[in-house]
Amino acid sequence: MPSTAKPATSSQLIELPLVNQPDPDQLDNIKAQLDLVLLALESLAGIGSEAMLQAAVELNLESVVADRVALWRLRQSSPLRKGQGGRKKLDVEEARALVLISCFLARQYQELVRRAVSLLEQLTEQNREPHHAALLGDYLDSFSNTYQERMEDGDQVNPEGLTHLALKLLIDLLFYSGPGGARRLWLALLDRARDAEVLASANRAKEA
Repeated sequence: MPSTAKPATSSQLIELPLVNQPDPDQLDNIKAQLDLVLLALESLAGIGSEAMLQAAVELNLESVVADRVALWRLRQSSPLRKGQGGRKKLDVEEARALVLISCFLARQYQELVRRAVSLLEQLTEQNREPHHAALLGDYLDSFSNTYQERMEDGDQVNPEGLTHLALKLLIDLLFYSGPGGARRLWLALLDRARDAEVLASANRAKEA
């Protein structure tokens, strides 16, 4: 069962700082990362679109995420996703809304996240594989299966790579579930998007 989380409000959108408007490539990176965060929550807690829409209601974000179709389009806009049905553009306010929804849900399931991370720490200390714990094994299987089903490169990513990604996201969820989690996630998204853009620019310069 999810724990009781203190609802956020859409006024928290203004608490997510934005010094410079992300460029289209940076927004692509941000929406890809957000979709993965939500995928991790889905895989760990077994939640679906209904829980995400309910979070939007409690956060007063219905104007951004009004229904299943709106939510699907926002998530389908990730460049990692299969298919061309989603919008190719995600604006900053929509990205901020998904940040608040993600962290609201992470807070609701904070006890479960903590338990999973604690198990991971114990198994790591014992030099045992994460799959040896039922909770982590179920999470990793669900994450891998869903990633392979939804993502364009799902058939190409090796199992070790998916396990590493899933465990990294699990640890990230622990930080996003705590006080200031939304601000922490938002700043991480901006930093990673800038880093990815710098790396892409450097690679283009090498190829030139």
